[in-house]
Amino acid sequence: MTEDYVLRCVLMLCCVLLSANASNWLYLAKLSSVGSIRDEETCERLRGLIQRQVQICKRSVEVMDAVRRGAQLAIDECQFQFRNRRWNCSTLETMPVFGKVVTQGTREAAFVYAISAASVAFAVTRACSSGELEKCGCDHNVHGVSPEGFQWSGCSDNIAYGVAFSQSFVDVRERSKGQSSSRALMNLHNNEAGRKAILSHMRVECKCHGVSGSCEVKTCWKAMPPFRKVGNIIKEKFDGATEVEQRKVGTTKVLVPRNSQFKPHTDEDLVYLEPSPDFCDFDPRTPGMLGTVGRQCNRTSKAIDGCELMCCGRGFQTQEVEVVDRCSCKFHWCCYVKCKQCRKMVEMHTCR
Repeated sequence: MTEDYVLRCVLMLCCVLLSANASNWLYLAKLSSVGSIRDEETCERLRGLIQRQVQICKRSVEVMDAVRRGAQLAIDECQFQFRNRRWNCSTLETMPVFGKVVTQGTREAAFVYAISAASVAFAVTRACSSGELEKCGCDHNVHGVSPEGFQWSGCSDNIAYGVAFSQSFVDVRERSKGQSSSRALMNLHNNEAGRKAILSHMRVECKCHGVSGSCEVKTCWKAMPPFRKVGNIIKEKFDGATEVEQRKVGTTKVLVPRNSQFKPHTDEDLVYLEPSPDFCDFDPRTPGMLGTVGRQCNRTSKAIDGCELMCCGRGFQTQEVEVVDRCSCKFHWCCYVKCKQCRKMVEMHTCR
């Protein structure tokens, strides 16, 4: 084994680790003790950022609170979308926040990267529209009269600014010089697919003006879809993700379907490099691999949330627990709703 060969192996390993940990910035969601990010000195103390992200933070310090909200939004949406799956986006107090699950080139990692890039674009765009940022505001390119005859008015979401910031901040690790590994290409593709889940589903919202609510004049503006819809779209892409491999086409490295019989993926599809583990058992060597022991399951379901699949064939235990719900709610004039508290016993099933 030559010295040159060892050096190449070390460099390849560094590239893989650099790309694999590109989601470390999500740790911003854990930094509640930092308070508002208002000055350049705070940027230096933020854990999870590489030096180029610190530089972006210093240049755009007013945007960083929105980025932190985006990190929390990504974690919350991941946990909602995967709430009934064996891996449910549980977070750790270390980096990366999802553990080593996202350092593998799996479908789960593809989802995390896509939802993270989308969340930053969404949160920054929302901050622009709300007047929180001096650098951006509403999208003033949307004006005049539309071909449909309504007047563009109001505050159209400046999604172009949000997407551009997401690209510069989230993609910076993979876009560093020399990052042409298959994992870097996978991450970049999924980042862009996440942002396209917003761009491709921008909607037109309108308000009517006229006597007694008539619609003599209609003013409209462009708005982002609710982030829950964005999460649903990316989750659908996760379910239909394409397994890919790297190939060289001319002088360019690209990702193509591993199975040549599959049709090529589009820019809006998610891609992954390796099959996912079964997530059944706790693995102390793999932070984030918590297993399904103690997880709640649905005894009557045949889907992944059902006890047979969720518990990986280990069986489940049933116990009766008391649940307190609101009931017998009545509307009182004016204007509140008063409810009673009802207690009932229900069966809860948990994996062995």
